Amino acid sequence: MRHGTRIACATALLLTLTAAPAATAADAGPTHVDGQLPSGATYMMDVPTNWNGTVLLFSHGYNAGPANPAQDAPDAATKPLLLQQGYALIGSSYASTGWAVTDAVPDQMATLKAFTTRFGQASRTLAWGRSYGGLVTTAIAERHPDAIDGSLSMCGLVHGGVANWNNTLDPVFALKTLLGSDVPLVNLPTQQAATDAANTLTATVDSAQSTTEGRARIALAAALHNIPVWNAPTQTRPAATDWDAQQANQYDAVKGLLKIAAFNRRQEAEVRAGGNMSWNTGVDYARLLGKSSVRKEVTELYKKAGLSLTKDLAALNRAPRIKADQNAVSWMSSTSSFTGKLAKPQLSIHTIGDPLVPVQTESALRRAVTAAGSGPLLRQAYVDNAGHCTFSTAEQLAALHTLEDRLTTGSWQGTDPASLNARATAADPTTPARYVSYRPTPYLRPYDLAHPADGR
Repeated sequence: MRHGTRIACATALLLTLTAAPAATAADAGPTHVDGQLPSGATYMMDVPTNWNGTVLLFSHGYNAGPANPAQDAPDAATKPLLLQQGYALIGSSYASTGWAVTDAVPDQMATLKAFTTRFGQASRTLAWGRSYGGLVTTAIAERHPDAIDGSLSMCGLVHGGVANWNNTLDPVFALKTLLGSDVPLVNLPTQQAATDAANTLTATVDSAQSTTEGRARIALAAALHNIPVWNAPTQTRPAATDWDAQQANQYDAVKGLLKIAAFNRRQEAEVRAGGNMSWNTGVDYARLLGKSSVRKEVTELYKKAGLSLTKDLAALNRAPRIKADQNAVSWMSSTSSFTGKLAKPQLSIHTIGDPLVPVQTESALRRAVTAAGSGPLLRQAYVDNAGHCTFSTAEQLAALHTLEDRLTTGSWQGTDPASLNARATAADPTTPARYVSYRPTPYLRPYDLAHPADGR
């Protein structure tokens, strides 16, 4: 099943909405509006009485369903502070759940149109989003630059769809090959088949974790996804040479990858794309490991286990490869990959310990934007925390205000960690400010529309 774009339909919006009563001077609360778009997506809007003229168009993350609520702010703690500062907040549910970019982008643009119809033209419009919503936000920035003034991606899939699914394939291919499991990795016919495959490979990983050989091979698989050695706020941050503690942390993240993205989410995306949209034909896994951020850990664990890393990498390179359905690649590329062409400023922030959307996705974004000649419009900043999208309220507000300064002054100012942390503390002294100087290693399997050779 393919989901075609509905941009033309959304632009010619026939608005259907249900509105709460407008706020009065007595209660001085925000006006809250719930509505429905012609696509079936719902939206919500919160507009304070002291609206400062800026509207924030929030794109939410991946939603597997079946519940599909609209969302207009990243979290419950940040939302009231934004309203207190006078921002209007809007966002839609997307007409479908899952890998819904062909619904999400037009639904978000239709929500912006509905806002303008009801409240008037904003003096400034910022698109922002977290996780999968970072992909949606970047798609809006590339495809609808005239509708926004700037964009903010937080922990986003800014490497694009093809790169995401290729990089998700590599670790499970390594686990299947080196641990001896026999599960399908692509062309999953149903969600039940995906669940069964995930459970089978997870059980294999659990068994392998009990041996030094198995732990070394799990670390190798994790390295092919650049899974960091500290990747959840509940984990103890391991010492630089505590290879066992590092691997134990990665083991948890590998199982999370199997349960979340590698099978069930892949199956849903394959249905949309009309087939398997990823491949590892021509991939040299020794070369990939050589570029991984955690290659030293893998080397040390293989030594400890008495295993030959060279032989295991050769086994991976000899194993039967997975070919992509070119029509599915074309669909994923055209809907979910990026040209790198920015017409308006974008700030992108990421935690350094993200296991689901590794921080190296920022290297992929930088690569595309640089090749497209848009480098001066992009800035990236990094938060010293583990986990996916584990930003504090202060850190998110600091990023937002920094983007606003870029729009006001015409140049990037205060994007260094000290300035961002000072701004974060001023915005919300009750939550952490942890911006740090950081440069992610290269993304292992980049794919963007600025590099035509990526598809070969």
